[in-house]
Amino acid sequence: MMRKAATICLLTTAAGLLSACGAGGSLFNRSRPDEFAVSRQAPLVVPPDFSLTPPNPGAPRPQDSDASKQAMDALFGGPAPRSAVEADVGSRAGTASPGIRSAVGDPQTNTVAKGAVTRDILSAPQGDGREAQASVPPK
Repeated sequence: MMRKAATICLLTTAAGLLSACGAGGSLFNRSRPDEFAVSRQAPLVVPPDFSLTPPNPGAPRPQDSDASKQAMDALFGGPAPRSAVEADVGSRAGTASPGIRSAVGDPQTNTVAKGAVTRDILSAPQGDGREAQASVPPK
């Protein structure tokens, strides 16, 4: 009985291992490259307008520039010329002081009074209750 079970187990294992060998077909029925489909490619030719200029001594190397500037140039094509309107707006706006972001939240910063409605909106309690309702005054 034990010998019969071992034989069945051995035959099952051998059949499983040999079944993987037959997936590709027979020895003489495999795909091969077609030797007549191979063609020669034309040799590489240097174009006639190809010329390299030697680097200038002491000039900065192009690969040593800032990586973020190279990325912006690659994405957006470098600095675009400004239109007359955009240049005028930029010249009228002036330049911001370097510490403007830290000075905005300062209590000593002068602000423009927007009126009682804005003050009421900012001081309204949070929630969905009666106090959080909005009403439009008639004209």
